[in-house]
Amino acid sequence: MSSYNNLTFLFFVITAFVTITLDECDGLSNVHVTVPQYKLRGEIAFLQCDYDLDEDKLYSVKWYKDDEELYRYMPRADPPQHSYTIDATRVDHHTSDSKKLVLRPVSLRSSGVYRCEVSAEAPSFASAQSEARMQVVYLPKDDPMISGEQLQYQIGDEMSLNCTSGKSYPASVLHWYINDQKVESPLQLVKYPPQVHPHGLMTSWLGLHFIVGAHHFMDGSMKVRCIAVVSPVLWQGDRESVVQRMTPALIDNREALLLVKASSEKRHANIKLAVLAVLFAANLI
Repeated sequence: MSSYNNLTFLFFVITAFVTITLDECDGLSNVHVTVPQYKLRGEIAFLQCDYDLDEDKLYSVKWYKDDEELYRYMPRADPPQHSYTIDATRVDHHTSDSKKLVLRPVSLRSSGVYRCEVSAEAPSFASAQSEARMQVVYLPKDDPMISGEQLQYQIGDEMSLNCTSGKSYPASVLHWYINDQKVESPLQLVKYPPQVHPHGLMTSWLGLHFIVGAHHFMDGSMKVRCIAVVSPVLWQGDRESVVQRMTPALIDNREALLLVKASSEKRHANIKLAVLAVLFAANLI
């Protein structure tokens, strides 16, 4: 290629670049989407696509969910709106328009990345896009449940408990606390994979296992708590279990145990609370 041809080619490259830059500055620009980061299953989701056309004329607005076209708006088409059902995600045509996309109701499968692509008519044929992610959440209807507990423990006993969350999506994250101190040791925590239910809901399980020591008891009682958290902190529930320390002399003596309950109002209240915690965990009250 001659030097003249090289200069001519370079000229066209520079000209094209300048032309595209000017078109973007004077025409379609500033495409920005507003997508709710989190929605509850069954709610209505309002997604917004804002843009500046300046001197351009709108050709189309297209919404994509995870790279699949979900909705398009073309002002010159008849009708101007057209939508597709993707992963049970449905578009409400009555309230959607050239800048707003309304989904009702959202399901767990509505979670994903939503992209708005705006195109201008001739002569610019400019196109710009923006995207954001929406996560659909299902919050538990039930508190976490503690199982495996006994009414009383003595020093040296093994305590083995299980905490079960209510059904949720995403899966609940469980934490154990002993006397308001979070259990961090992996030797005391027994982790299980979450159980997946129909329609994608999940149940979490977390075990707690340790040897009961004197330091665990405060004023003769110990408080064990399980907290279930759905991330982000949209929902939090807890369930407390209070267990009563049992001295060696009272292991097999029911009457003595009853005397201890009657002789101390505070101890009596702790034992009664322990019974209530167990009954509540078993859905008996």
